[in-house]
Amino acid sequence: MQSNDRGRPLRVGVAGLGRLGRRHAQNLAYRVPGATLAAACSPLEDDLTWARTALPATRLYSDYAQLLADDSLDAVWLVTPSALHAQQIVEALRAGKHVFCEKPLSLDVAECERVVEESRRFSGQQVTIGFMRRFDPSYHDAFDKLRAGAIGRPFLVRSQTCDLNDPDGFFVRFSAGSGGIFLDCTVHDIDVARWLLGKPRATRVYAAGAVALHEGLREFGDVDNGVAICEFEGGKLAMFYASRTMAHGNDTSSEVIGTAGALAIGRVPRTNRVEIYDAHGARSECTPTFFERFEDAFLIEAQAFVAAVRARLNGTALGATTDAGQGATLEDALEATRIGDALRRSLQTGQAVTL
Repeated sequence: MQSNDRGRPLRVGVAGLGRLGRRHAQNLAYRVPGATLAAACSPLEDDLTWARTALPATRLYSDYAQLLADDSLDAVWLVTPSALHAQQIVEALRAGKHVFCEKPLSLDVAECERVVEESRRFSGQQVTIGFMRRFDPSYHDAFDKLRAGAIGRPFLVRSQTCDLNDPDGFFVRFSAGSGGIFLDCTVHDIDVARWLLGKPRATRVYAAGAVALHEGLREFGDVDNGVAICEFEGGKLAMFYASRTMAHGNDTSSEVIGTAGALAIGRVPRTNRVEIYDAHGARSECTPTFFERFEDAFLIEAQAFVAAVRARLNGTALGATTDAGQGATLEDALEATRIGDALRRSLQTGQAVTL
């Protein structure tokens, strides 16, 4: 970006216009100051048809290589299938683009390591992996309180990702390429646990699971409910629960236990602060999906990425930042995949896995 271009918006191209990709595209198009959605890409004509009506004047491509060849773009935003992430990040870096990529970095640990190594050649380019809970206001507040010593020394995280049951079985069809419940769902909890505990190294994991409702998962060696324990260096621990079968809605929460107290984030799932009292008792309504639960986090995440890239392009610093204000790095994503892959192997073998 030349000096006379420093005031212009960051020009971003989104690759992937599925359920989540459309949310990201609309955020970048309408809700992120300092950015403009300049292009979008999908191999599916239905996605491109949607984009023509739902997005502003945006160049549309059916091929990722065409998107990367667009010299006007400063950054690409990847919301593509997980198996494509690693190579697409490398190709984007080689094309001179800054990169935001949805989680996971890859389903394969060796591929993650390859991307981390390749990225070292492009230290001037921003790469962020989409672990959006780091930007959720409640998780952010918990992080700050932990760093201020509010509960003494934190040593245990209990965290869960539980989705509303989908009787249509979308995730069953998706399971062949998802990496299984721990790499698809629990990877968020893994990142949260490492982030809140100060990024300790994992040493051993154990996982177990059950098929409670969706028998089709057995074909892929997957489960619809899984539990896991992760041991970290220094005596720190994490306990994880993942479910695809919640009757009441998305139920995502975390708890951090320290030597002088505990912090709970989202323990009671609810869409707002309204409580209903009637013949059925007292209750609050739940968020139906993770879209609604983390709507603010997705937006703040996008704003933070754009601010970070603009600072790099302008040759300025963002000022004092902490991990509470930054997205997950490639190294963070590598560790999340390493742990998630070990949990998958533990589930398959019934044995603890040492890392």
